[in-house]
This record gives sequence, structure tokens and C-alpha cells, in this order.
Amino acid sequence: MTAGSTNPGPGAPDPRPLADRMRPHSLEDFVGQSHLLAPGKPLRRMVEGESLHSLIFWGPPGTGKTTLARLIASTCAARFIGLSAVMAGVKDVRAAVDEARMARAGSGQPTILFLDEVHRFNKAQQDAFLPYVEDGTLTFIGATTENPSFELNNALLSRARTYVLEALTADDIREILTRAHEDEERGLGGEGLQIDDTALEQLATAADGDARRGLNLLELAAELASAKDAGGRIGESIVETVIAGGRRRFDKRGDAFYDQISALHKAVRGSDPDAALYWFARMLDGGCDPLYIARRLTRVASEDVGNADPRALRIALDGWETYTRLGSPEGELALAQAVVFLACAAKSNAVYRAFNAAQADAEGQGSLPVPARLRNAPTRLMRSLGHGKGYRYAHDETDAFAAGETYFPEEMKPRVYYHPAPRGLEISIGVKLAELRRKNAERS
Repeated sequence: MTAGSTNPGPGAPDPRPLADRMRPHSLEDFVGQSHLLAPGKPLRRMVEGESLHSLIFWGPPGTGKTTLARLIASTCAARFIGLSAVMAGVKDVRAAVDEARMARAGSGQPTILFLDEVHRFNKAQQDAFLPYVEDGTLTFIGATTENPSFELNNALLSRARTYVLEALTADDIREILTRAHEDEERGLGGEGLQIDDTALEQLATAADGDARRGLNLLELAAELASAKDAGGRIGESIVETVIAGGRRRFDKRGDAFYDQISALHKAVRGSDPDAALYWFARMLDGGCDPLYIARRLTRVASEDVGNADPRALRIALDGWETYTRLGSPEGELALAQAVVFLACAAKSNAVYRAFNAAQADAEGQGSLPVPARLRNAPTRLMRSLGHGKGYRYAHDETDAFAAGETYFPEEMKPRVYYHPAPRGLEISIGVKLAELRRKNAERS
């Protein structure tokens, strides 16, 4: 469990992957995360050994979570015990605690327990090391790609500060790849390989913010370039070979998924068809089930377009049905059509707000009885009890409107939930309702 050196002996080739060999040994070598590591930032001070505390690194793969944990241990002269939640269990945590106790009792050296993919631990497993974090036996550092708010216990979150790491930029990745290509001690510098600028740019883009992925792609490209027919040059054709099979990051159940569907929804609501199409394409490209998007678009049609353009709901449903009939890729065009229509349509959330207000009253007012005149009266007994008596049949009234009639429970003051927006068809609806309310006022 305790991290040890895996370096080969003098003169022997290093069998470790390039990504592991190029792991930074100091802040000066670390690329990215300037929002956390700028001078004076809390994480910077911690890495420099000024304030050791338990923490959680939350960010996409290949952004430096493990590296930062090791840098903290190194600069704080702490023992580093690394575990992966995929393979470790409570037994391993207890063994780590025993090691930490022995070190503390002996030399007084602090111990850092690093748990990769901590979100894989269940509640009982997370609870197992909390007492030892509290009493100072060890300092806990967790790494996760999932939202800690949903995946980690509140007790653990309250004892550890969360730092959010961001995906690396293409410039960051390009710098990391350049170093690996030129480094003669740990990288590829001793192999005499050349790399075209365009190929380097392609690799940086294909890494999609993940340094480990970028270095793995570079290492594979180097192996292909070392073949006799490649002449020791990493060119575009070699890069196209190693990056085949997709380049984008997409998590079908995590934050990347919900962030992207949120962006699609907000672009439609914001009447930007171009951005909406982009996020729609991003989700499809990442492997999202188009039927999930179809369901979300149908919701958007009611929530954000509503009666400003009632055609929107029908077009969303038609897109959904078309996809179920044609499948992919033909049916995706119908969903794209729905995306564009919804984005361009007049917007109103008046029905959405009215429904929420009515629900609140239904829940808060209790089981108020239906007024007798509005009750169903299919039998003689029910009619003898006064059910339906005094009801005014709207079609028998002028303009088919029973002016002055009320339909709320008698114990409840009539409410106005629905306020049509001054857009699209709801302009006409608003005018109509205003006229009906005027007639009601004249009869009251």
C-alpha cells in the first residue's frame, strides 16, 4: 500500500507508461489549475507544506488529482498511502490506520491516506476512517470524478475541504506533450523522434482536457513512428490512427451528462437555435440516448413555450415519434427540427407557473368540498340532496359564458393563477381572459 519507487536499476529501460514517468515532481513542473495553485491560494500553501488538512479533489480524469496528492505528501514530509476504492475495502483502510499509528508513535511523521475514486466507497466504508481523520491519526485526501454532494457522506464532506479541478486546456496539453517529447531522462527525448506541429495539435485536441490520455496517445504514436516504415516521424497519418474511436468526454449518468442537457435546455429557453443544435449534437456525439433528449424536449415545449405557441408540443411529440419509427441516424433530424422550432418559438412559462401555484393551493388548503351546484348528479338521490342544483349551463348563456359564476370551493377565495405572457398566441388569450373577467366583475 505504501508508495514505493518503481524506477528500474541503472541502465535498464523504464517499463512504466509515459504518463507515469512524466508525473510532475514539483509545482514548477505542474501544468494547469492556476485557479487553485496561484501564489497565496489555500491549495498552493498546502502543497508548499504550510497547512496540512483533509481534502477532496473533484475533477475530470487526467487533471492532476493523484499528482497533487503526492506533491502534498512530499512537501509536507508525510508518509503516503495510496488506495483505490475500486479494489480496496475496510480491511485495507484499517491496515493503513495501523501504519499511520505506528509512524505517529515512532517518528511522529504524519500520514496521508489517498483514496482514488472515493465515490466507489459505500456509506459504511466511508465511515470506517472518519474517527481517524478526526483524531489526527491520518490526513485524508480523496479523488473523485463524481459530484461529491451526491456521492459522499455529509460527515465526510464536513471534515474535508473540496477543491474543484478543471479540464486542462489544449494549450496545457500541448505543453505537457512537448515536454514529454523533449525530455531525455523520463520522456521520449532520447528516441530521436520528430513530431509535426499539426500532429501535436491533433493530439492535444484529442486528449480532450485529459493529460493522461494525451500522454498515452503520444506514447502509442511514438511506438508506431519507431517502426522502420515511419522513419521516426510522428505525422498526421499516425495521429489519425491512434485517435480513431472518439475524442469527447461524456458521462451518461454524471455531471457531464446533466450539465450538457442543462445547456441544451437553457439554449432553447434563451431562443438560440444555433447553440441548442450544438449541445444537441454534443450529446448525440457522446452517446446519449436520443429518446432521453426527446423526452426533455417535450418537457421544454410545455414548460418554456407553453400556450405562446401550442404547436411546439405537437412538434416535439412528432419528433419523438419519428425517431421511434426511423431510429438513428434518420430520426435524429426530426429531433433537430424540434430543437430549432422550440428555440425559435415565442416563449411563455405562464402555464408552468400557474400549475405550480395551483398545486401549492391544492396541497395547502386541505380537502375543501366541491360546491353542491358543481357536483355530479346522475341519480335521483343525489339530485334530492341538491347536487347540481343552481348550476348554470354555459352553453345556454350569452356567448356561452356564465358571467358572475364561480367554480372554486365556497370556502376558498377565487385565485388567478394563469397570467398569459404578452407573446405569441398568449397575447390573444390574455385579451380574451381580460374580457371575461370584466363581465364577471359586472355581475358580482
